[in-house]
Amino acid sequence: MDHAPLIDPFLRPITYLRVSVTDRCDFRCVYCMAEHMQFLPKRDLLSLEELDRLCSAFVGQGVRKLRITGGEPLVRRDIMTFFRAMGRHLQSGALEELTLTTNGSQLARFADDLAAVGVRRVNVSLDTLDADRFAAVTRWGRLDQVLEGIRAATRAGLKVKINTVALNGFNEDELFGLVDWCGAEGHDLTFIEVMPMGDMEEAGRLGQYWPLSDLRARLAGRHELVDIAERTGGPARYVRLGGSGQKIGFITPLTHNFCESCNRVRVTCTGELYMCLGQEDSADLRAVLRGSESDAPLREAIRAAISRKPKGHDFDYSRARISGQMSRHMSHTGG
Repeated sequence: MDHAPLIDPFLRPITYLRVSVTDRCDFRCVYCMAEHMQFLPKRDLLSLEELDRLCSAFVGQGVRKLRITGGEPLVRRDIMTFFRAMGRHLQSGALEELTLTTNGSQLARFADDLAAVGVRRVNVSLDTLDADRFAAVTRWGRLDQVLEGIRAATRAGLKVKINTVALNGFNEDELFGLVDWCGAEGHDLTFIEVMPMGDMEEAGRLGQYWPLSDLRARLAGRHELVDIAERTGGPARYVRLGGSGQKIGFITPLTHNFCESCNRVRVTCTGELYMCLGQEDSADLRAVLRGSESDAPLREAIRAAISRKPKGHDFDYSRARISGQMSRHMSHTGG
């Protein structure tokens, strides 16, 4: 069996896997999905057993952090079966961290179960604390349900990090309110630049774009920002607010390319392995999974794909147009 670590062509160890377990979601966030999405037929999705085989193959080749995404991962039927299966890799020590990104809508139901299998922290996507705005940006979501989910996660002992997409003309005036709320609740907060994913019209996406360089400058007008070197295995760069010590992260795929230290790859809910979020090159792992009961061909396919991992992506909003735009929806690839 080949259990040598996965090393890409630029000598970066691949230790972080993000896996989408469903393209479905109970929200329809305007920057992520169309309102009337055509979801994939069930047969196209990896089964929970196939997801187990796939993730276990990655863990066997040195992946130490596994993040479960969607869509909304907690709307997948029997999803705790999969989380429990991955929990065995935590117990063996092969996996250091099992975590998920969620919209928070189902956390009140699942927080205790997630904690029981070894999940220690979750990322919750939350772009506004205004109930009407929340309903507008998610189309179908209810803010009170998400806030209750966050409280349930905290009660279960899960560390919650809030992910907020910076949206021009939408949540600019909530910058300080979100920072203050996260500080009071004990949640870390990361701001994310909107990315060119999906079939949205260019003008609409350009209109949503709020560069984090501007957001950070506004924050610096009120708080002392102290850069910290911390890395969590993801692309965020962090500061602490002088005085409170509150941690704020910035994910800037457009104004600051973070590719040089990239240690992660993504698998979609249909088993496509994307070596880079911002490139179209992928490997079909579903066909390999379904073509052999042995995991040896799967490990070989993963290794071959990692050998093609590019140095970086091409997202660019300059010159009033979007280059490097991806045609696939973020809900398919996994947030």
